[in-house]
Amino acid sequence: MINAFEIQNGRLRQLQIETEADLEQAQPIWIDFHAPTEDERRLAREWFKLTLPDEDDFGDIEASARCFEDANGSLQIRSDFLLDKADEPRNIPVAFVLRKEILFSLHEDDLPVFRLLRWRARHQPGYLENCRDVLLDLYATDAEYSADALEGIYAELEEIGSRVLKKHLTDEAAAEVLAGIAREEDLNGRIRRNLMDTRRAISFLMRKRFLSTEQIEDARQILRDIESLDGHTSFLFEKINFLMDATVGFININQNKVIKIFSVVSVALLPPTLIASIYGMNFQNMPELSWLFGYPFALALMAASVGAPFWFFRQKGWLK
Repeated sequence: MINAFEIQNGRLRQLQIETEADLEQAQPIWIDFHAPTEDERRLAREWFKLTLPDEDDFGDIEASARCFEDANGSLQIRSDFLLDKADEPRNIPVAFVLRKEILFSLHEDDLPVFRLLRWRARHQPGYLENCRDVLLDLYATDAEYSADALEGIYAELEEIGSRVLKKHLTDEAAAEVLAGIAREEDLNGRIRRNLMDTRRAISFLMRKRFLSTEQIEDARQILRDIESLDGHTSFLFEKINFLMDATVGFININQNKVIKIFSVVSVALLPPTLIASIYGMNFQNMPELSWLFGYPFALALMAASVGAPFWFFRQKGWLK
């Protein structure tokens, strides 16, 4: 899908472009390619003289591969944007090309950050002025989106913490808690990676002297926001580690209780085992063999040998 936008009366307006003639009559500042088909890629080459990168080219981690100026003088930027889905949060790669006062963007998934920017620019006159404003505000909105996701992580960890710090935590509940902690840790890590990538892209734009004085100040504010969010992700990592250690500790306590019960039972059954072994020898001169009450006596003796250790352990509080 190809979405083209221009500024009209201070607001962002979407263009209807069906032919190259429609494009020549418009003054777009942003052209967004959402999961483009082969035909749309061909139109990009014919209309804009732009070869859209493949998704396999998005994943290079080196700064020189993700932010650079090509031979035509266009700025090429590869960035990650957060997609916070409840079932599967992901970092979505987006390719940007800044050329001739037009921002080209390419992504395979629909992103809430893009939708939010378009909504704001349509309803707030003067929100955007040119393609550089679009790019900067995309990064600023992504930072806001990441901040909202961090607040969601904190709320989830608060709920998990209330379950962990209960008086009794069963193994089944502990397994659910560990699964929840793992999900929040994964999302927190994705947010941190996303913020790092945004910081790198903003720094690249500032180094290239592509921004105006006012836009440079906006970029610095975005970097300050990212710095504060970085500190929050570190705090959440510490909280996650604490909850993980506490949960594992409760699991160990539950296991120790089971092992303690087996140990107590084993010790308590040693005396009756010894008595049964003695009376199982069947020596000829054992006086109890011919005694009428020998069998009941042996059973009573074994029962007493079991009860005495349990009474002693109970008095010591070892059965709690």
